[in-house]
Amino acid sequence: MDLLNLAWKNLWRNRRRTLITLSALCFSLMLIQGSHNLSHGVYSSMIDSGVRAGSGHLVVYQQDYLATRDEKLSFAPRDLSAEIGRIAGVQSVLPRIYLPGLAQSSRESRGILLTGVDPVVEKAVNPFLKRLPADEWLSSDDGREAILGSLLLKELKLKLGNKFVVTMQHRSGELVSEMFRVHGVVQTGIKGIDKTLLMVGRERAAALVGMDGEIHELALMLTDQTADNSVRPQLNALLQGRSDIRGYSWEEAMPNLYNAIRLDYASSNFIFIIMLLIVTIGVINTLLMSVMERFREFGVILAVGASAMRLRLLIIIEALLLGLVSMVFGTLLGSLLTWYLVAKGIDMRNFVSESLEFGGVVFDPIMRAAWDPLWMVKISFYLLLLALLAAIYPSIKAGKISPAAAMRHY
Repeated sequence: MDLLNLAWKNLWRNRRRTLITLSALCFSLMLIQGSHNLSHGVYSSMIDSGVRAGSGHLVVYQQDYLATRDEKLSFAPRDLSAEIGRIAGVQSVLPRIYLPGLAQSSRESRGILLTGVDPVVEKAVNPFLKRLPADEWLSSDDGREAILGSLLLKELKLKLGNKFVVTMQHRSGELVSEMFRVHGVVQTGIKGIDKTLLMVGRERAAALVGMDGEIHELALMLTDQTADNSVRPQLNALLQGRSDIRGYSWEEAMPNLYNAIRLDYASSNFIFIIMLLIVTIGVINTLLMSVMERFREFGVILAVGASAMRLRLLIIIEALLLGLVSMVFGTLLGSLLTWYLVAKGIDMRNFVSESLEFGGVVFDPIMRAAWDPLWMVKISFYLLLLALLAAIYPSIKAGKISPAAAMRHY
C-alpha cells in the first residue's frame, strides 16, 4: 500500500508531463476504439447490403456452379426451400436463376444477365429494389413484365411500357426468343449491374430455356450475421442426401467483397499498431525521465537499505497506475465517440457525387459505427499491458543505480 501511494505521488511530481502522457494515452485509446467501431459498423452494413443483393449469408449451388457460372449447372430444389425455412435463424430463402442472353429493342441490342426471382420474397429482401415504386414491381412469377437496370434501359433507348425481345440458348441447343415489357427501372449505383440487369419472374425465366422447376441459386438470409454458426451445420445435414448440391458461406460465394474487407481491415490494424507503438514510446519516455530526475533520490533510497527489486516494483506500479487511469478515461471517451458515430455517423455525401461502392457493393454514404464492446475491453487491456511492458527498461535502469554514484549526481 505504501508503494502504491508513493507511486501515485511520484507521478504527480511533474504534473504537466503526466497530464500530457495521460492525454496522449486516453486520446489514442479513444481513436482506436472509435475507428474500430466505425469500421465494424461499415463492414456489417456492407455485408448486409452485399448478401441481400447477392448470394445471401449462406447459399446453395450445384457442385461446380460457383467456379464456372455455367448456366447448365442448375438443380431442382424440390422441398428444400421449405425445409431450410424452418431452421431457426433463417429469415427467408430466395431461389434465383441467372441466364446470359441478348436484349434487343427496335434500335439497339445489348448483352444482359436475365435474373429470375420470386417477386414477393425478393422485393422484401433486395436493397436494390427498395426505391422501386410498388406499381413497377413484378406482379407474378410467370408474367412478361421485366425490371431493367437504368443504364441498360438508356442504351436500348427504351421507356417504361416499351416492348423488347430477349434471345438466349435453350437447353436443347436452339436459340429462343421472347418478348417482354419494361415494367420498372432500377438504379443500383454499380455500373456493371445497371448495364446488364434484367429481372423477370422465376417461372418465366425457367420456361424460356427449358429448365422448369430448376434454379441456379438458393440464397439464405439469416436473422443475424452471427446465426451462421448455428444454421450452417443444420443446412449441411439437410444437404447430406443430395450429392449434386453444396452449401457455401457468403465469404466463399462473394470473394471480391470478402477480400476487400480483409484488405481494409488489415490496413486499419496496421494504423492501430502504429498508434500503440507511439503510446508505448510515450510511456517509456515519461517513466525514463522520471527515473533520471530522481537519480539522486533513488541512490539515497538504496543507501538506506531498500532493495533494487523494490525500486523496480515502484516503477512498474507507476506504469500500472498510468495504464489503469488511461484505460478508464480512454474507454469513456471511446464510448462517447462511438455513441456519436452510431447516432450521427460520418456523412460522405458532400464528398461523393453518387453512392459509395466498395468490393462490388453499394453502401450508405452516411457511415455509422456499431458497438463491439468485447473488442473495446480487449484493446483497453492491451494498452495496460503495453504500459507495463514499457516500464521494463526504466525499471531495470532504476535497479542498476549505484548509491555512491547517485550521491555525486546533480
